[in-house]
Parts: sequence; structure tokens; C-alpha cells
Amino acid sequence: MDRAAQGTSLAFLGVLAFSGSLPATVFAMEGFHPWLVAIGRAAIAGFIALTCLKAAKIAIIPERRDWPAYGLISLGVVFGFPVFSGLALALGASTSHAAVVVALLPAATAACAVLRAGERPRLLFWVACAAGALAITAFTLTQNQGTPTWPDLLMVGALLSAAIGYTEGGRLSRRTPGWQVISHTLVLSLPLTVPVTVALALLTPITPTPHALAGFAYVSLISMFLGFIPWYAGLARGGIARAGQTQLTQPLLTLLWAWFLLGERFGPATVAAALAVLVCVAVTQRART
Repeated sequence: MDRAAQGTSLAFLGVLAFSGSLPATVFAMEGFHPWLVAIGRAAIAGFIALTCLKAAKIAIIPERRDWPAYGLISLGVVFGFPVFSGLALALGASTSHAAVVVALLPAATAACAVLRAGERPRLLFWVACAAGALAITAFTLTQNQGTPTWPDLLMVGALLSAAIGYTEGGRLSRRTPGWQVISHTLVLSLPLTVPVTVALALLTPITPTPHALAGFAYVSLISMFLGFIPWYAGLARGGIARAGQTQLTQPLLTLLWAWFLLGERFGPATVAAALAVLVCVAVTQRART
């Protein structure tokens, strides 16, 4: 298996981990305030990351030259995506609808890879990427009588935040192991995530049902930490733009989780949009960077 194929395989493992994030967030919000879920997951993951760095005897603070990149990663994946996506779900967006909107994320990540990581994909890549984006845009507009809703706009904010965080993380992972990149990001965010989490825990109602605890555990351990280890490694090996297109498979996976865990029902338009982006990802994987 060549380096590009290894990158795609690793990236898909990350996507598989991330695909359960939205249903798990819905579970978590059954017993915890959306803001507490969004920030608390990073605080819990931060302590896990701190433990891992100490156990591996690696410096807690990364090199100063990388601080701006870590700041962007933190804004993107520690705060931006969890807050925006959590609020979208809290305002009534279904998991299946939000999952299909998130399929625009690979296009945004590819654009960031061109701007920040110096990657130059072929024309066929961009054609397939644009086709996937158009399929998702058309789906969103048809579901809302041609007008974007607040949950849709919040999900756009979530995917733009993630695209920035993914690009910067993939760029740093070219010379720093992916698990260290996400660990440093989470640890550097602790001075903000811990006091906010404590305040929210004291000021908001908490009902720790089994579903809520399981969902909170998933987004804290898997979505916020373990999933990033193969994800960043895959972006570094396979190319941020190319390997990042594996995330076009995430809507189908999340739809399956939403059906299995939440009992959500979705129509032919949702399935058609998800299948359209699945075809697009197949094309992008043939378009070498």
C-alpha cells in the first residue's frame, strides 16, 4: 500500500469515529446543556491528553513557532465545531439533515489546503468536489423551501471552523505525530475550557441519564481526542485535500447511526444527496494531487 492509500485508510478511520458525533451530541443534550456539552467535552479530553503527554514524557508546551497554528486548531475543532453544531441541533436541526450539510466540509478543507498547505489538486478533483457541494446545497434548499434556516447557518459555521482546524492540524502532522498535535491543542485550551466547564456545570441543570452520560463520554473521548489520531495522520500522509475527501462518506455513516440509535426517518432526497457525495468522493480519490 502506497503512502497516499495509507493516508486515505487512516483518514477513513477518523471519519468513522467522527460519524457518531452528532447522534452522541443529541444523546448528551438529553441531560446536559448544549454549551456544557460543547465546552465540557474539550475539558475532559484535555485532561486525557495531558495524561498521555506526561506518560510519553513529551513536553506539555509545543514549540513557540507553532503557537499560531495551535490557536487556529483550537478555535476550529475545540470551540468552533462543537459550539456551532451543538447549537444547530439544539435549535431543531435533525441529525440526518445536519449530517448531509456537513458533507460540504471536504470542499472547505480542500480550499483551506490550497491556501495554507500549498497543495494543488488537479482539475478533476475540483470538478468532483464542486459537484458534491452543489448536491448538498440543492438538498438543503429543497428541504427548507429555498431559504436557509438558522440551524443551517450554524452548521455552515461548524464546517468552516472544522476545515480550518483540520488543515492546520494536518499541516503540523507532517512533522509532529497526529496524537501529539491534538493533545497539545487540547492542553493549551485547558485554561479556558476548565473554568467555563465548571461555571456551566454549576449554573445549568444536569440530568445524568445513561443516554446522556454515554453521549457525553463519546464526544469527549472519541470525537474530541481518539478520532483525531488517525485523522491527522491520514491528512499528513495522503494530502489534506485528497485524504480529506473521505469525509464525504460521513453523511451516510451518520444517517445509519441516526436511524439505528435515534430512530430517525428520512426520505429519498436525503439518501440521494448522501449517495451523490459518495460518488464524488470516489472520483476525488482517483484525482491525484
